[in-house]
Order: sequence, then structure tokens, then C-alpha cells
Amino acid sequence: MNSRNKKECVAMLLAGGQGTRLGVLTHDVAKPAVPFGGKYRIIDFPLSNCINSDIDTIGVLTQYQPFELNQYIGNGQPWDLDRLSGGAYVLPPYMKGSEGEWYKGTANAIYQNINFIDRFNPEYVLVLSGDHIYKMDYAKMLRAHKEKGADCTIAVINVTIEEASRFGIMNTDADDRIFEFEEKPKQPKSTNASMGVYVFTWSVLRQYLIDDENDPKSKNDFGKNIIPTMLADGKRLFAYRFSGYWKDVGTISSLWEANMDLLDNKSGLNLNDPSWKIYARNSAEPPHFAAGSAEIVNSIVSEGAMVFGSVKRSIISHGAYIGLGAMIEDSVILPGATVKAGAVVRHAIVAEGATVGEGATIGEKQTAPIKGEWQIAVVGPNAKISPSAKVAPAEMVKEGK
Repeated sequence: MNSRNKKECVAMLLAGGQGTRLGVLTHDVAKPAVPFGGKYRIIDFPLSNCINSDIDTIGVLTQYQPFELNQYIGNGQPWDLDRLSGGAYVLPPYMKGSEGEWYKGTANAIYQNINFIDRFNPEYVLVLSGDHIYKMDYAKMLRAHKEKGADCTIAVINVTIEEASRFGIMNTDADDRIFEFEEKPKQPKSTNASMGVYVFTWSVLRQYLIDDENDPKSKNDFGKNIIPTMLADGKRLFAYRFSGYWKDVGTISSLWEANMDLLDNKSGLNLNDPSWKIYARNSAEPPHFAAGSAEIVNSIVSEGAMVFGSVKRSIISHGAYIGLGAMIEDSVILPGATVKAGAVVRHAIVAEGATVGEGATIGEKQTAPIKGEWQIAVVGPNAKISPSAKVAPAEMVKEGK
């Protein structure tokens, strides 16, 4: 290894998930490539967190429908990751000699890229998920890891006891050392929910990955195998408490909520902070246009969008078109979508390139979620909704109606 390639910490970003709970939105793209907030994609958040934390070597592990994600990341230039030493590397599964296989689990994905990590001879490896919305200084977490002399540090966020059964829960002592890990417990003992952000001492993790790969019974997963085995072996695992905004956008309801949080000054999700910018690939669209007939209230309207109708409490992405007399309320209109004259869109997501015909009705107004889930209507990518057609709450339309 060339000593000039030496890095203290390498980040490995797990971005290969299919995201089946997002339905038609991830039919043709990986979940981290789903648009968010008018001008971003979900993966912009962990990539920006890395560069803002002075971590400049990132392996992006792709698998499901990788083309759009690979194209979007490109050479990493928007995140200042186009570097001679370090940078962004897209790492799909590949053939090794006469053998090759898909990533079987989160741990196996890292195992298959041991040689990539070894090229940089790091002391530490940061393992991240590519499908969460949050702003986090990983450098602070790495510093805590070193101060504790930890083998593994896991970021946790405090959730309500009602929510805790949906997460991996870390039970800790007074020094935040983890003594027990519970995967989605029915009766949780604490509310320290894992955020899917890990710092490992590389020499320790490397051996555990090899041992795990040699175990035919293993699911090759961090939560199911690596973490429990390290705990059973008495390794030093610590929780790192995070108190900022964090949301897993793995469902239609949570993705919609995170978009709406951008419009709420009290949500904690602030993208206007000059000290912690979220970077994205620029769509190079002209400025947005609001006609004299337009009414825009508490909304985000991105570049290239044209608004002739009414937009309230909504996100209008770049290149979208809102026709004369159309009403958009509490909704997310993704890039290049068209909502024609007189259409009404409420509590809905209209995907990239979709067309909502004149006078169509998408979704309906809601006042509260049902069993924790908003009933969001979804018009899929490039789908065409006929004039005067109706799409019911929670209905997903893949091609047209």
C-alpha cells in the first residue's frame, strides 16, 4: 500500500437496498436515489455528512437497480469527493476469480470489500445506511469511540417506548457501554434505538467479518450476527447518543413526513445552516416561475418549476409544472412531474415524470395518521392519470389510471 493512501477512517455507505415498502417509487431505482426535498436525493445526506465531518474516502455499496444511483454519484464532484487520494468509489458486487455473488447481507457487503478498505490501511471504519435523513458530525462520534477505547460504537437516538419495538434497541450501563442488544423487542427495556451508524476499529471488525463469512448458519448481518457475537465475546461496545433530527424514510408515510418536516421550523430539520450544508448534484434548471395566477403558501418551489395554480404546504421539485387552477396541498411533487389545469392533489406524492390529467383528484385531506401511518396517495414514475380520474388515499398507481 502506498503510504500516501493511508486514511485514519474510511466510510462504507450501504446503498443497495431495494426499499420495497416505498412501492412504485423504488420500482426502477434504489431507495437512496429517491428524490427528496425539491432538489436532493436521500443519499445526499450521508455523503454530505461525511465530507462535512472531514471523512473523504467513501465506498458506496450498490446492488439493486444501481444505474441511476451510479450516474448520480458520478465522480463525486458535488460533494468535493473527486480526489486523487480518497474520494467516492461505487462498489457493486463483482466476480472474484471464478466466483461471484450478490451481497447477501450488510456484513457480507463489507466483507466482499475488505481489499478495498485495506488499500487505505485505516484504523477505523464508519458503516452507514444510505436511506436516512439527518445531519450528523461523524468526527464527534469517532472521537468518542477513541476516547472510550471501543471496538464498536453505535449511534443511538432516544425514541418513545411505543416506537421502540420497531428498532434495534441498545441496553447500556451508566457509562453507555452496551451490555445487551435487542432486535425489535416486543417489550423493550430501554428506548436507545440504533440509527444504523457504526464506528468499528478495523482490525477487530476485519476478523469478525472473516469469521462470520465462514459460519454457514450466519445471515451475514450486522444487527443479527456481528453485533451479538461481539457482545457475547465481551468486546467493548458503546452507544453514542445523538439528539438531532433523524428519520428512517423506509415507508411512504415516513418519506412524506420528512418532506413535510422541511416546512416546519420546529421539526429540527434545517437545510439553511451554512455551517452544515447538504450538497447535491445541480440539475442546471432555470429559476422557478410563479405566474400572476399562482398562490404559494409555506412551500418549497425548486428551480425550473412553473406554477400557475395554488400550492400550499407542499414541496415542488425542480422541473415540475403546476397548471392553472390546480390545487396542491400537503403534497410532494417530484422532479419533472406535471399537474394539469384544475387537478386537485392532497396528501400525495406525484413521482418523477408523472402526469396528472385535467380535473383529476389525487388523495384527500387528512387530519391525523391511522395507526401511525398517513394514507398517502402515490402516482408512480412516468404514470399518466386520465382527466377527471380519482386516486384514493393510500392507493399506488404504477402506470396510469
